[in-house]
Amino acid sequence: IHARMGDELILHGAKASRLLKHIEAGHPVSVAITLLDGLVMARSVFHSSMNYRSAVLFGTGRVLASDGEKLAALEALTEHLARGRWQDARQPTALELNATTVVAIAIDSASAKVRVGPPNDDAEDYALPIWAGVLPVQQQAGAPLPDPKLASGIAAPEYLVDYRRQR
Repeated sequence: IHARMGDELILHGAKASRLLKHIEAGHPVSVAITLLDGLVMARSVFHSSMNYRSAVLFGTGRVLASDGEKLAALEALTEHLARGRWQDARQPTALELNATTVVAIAIDSASAKVRVGPPNDDAEDYALPIWAGVLPVQQQAGAPLPDPKLASGIAAPEYLVDYRRQR
């Protein structure tokens, strides 16, 4: 789980996490994120590809030490998952806060790459009797599935029933 707060990327995990210890030590880091949008089926295997959106962020991190900073960051992470969840769920206990490391990575620079469109086959391959095109790939939320241990009479909140990710 990640979230953005201003010009910083927020990550969290267990205190024992080697990654978070590396970030906490102030070492340079890079974070890559890719979203798959489609499978590009060319007439040749060589020209088959994917449509995607990708970003690589470069920066240095710092640990969020105060409970106030940690809580603000954990709220941002929770709200990134589902707007409205922070107010609806139990807040972290002091023990949970102490067991969690939260870091903020200052985004110093970034690189992005996007691939869209149909296949780019060789000119002589366009005459081949082989289907070519794009198979769109989408991630979408389904209907909420209740925990088997959920007490009866508790309905899924509207923010989950109506959940939609913005593209």
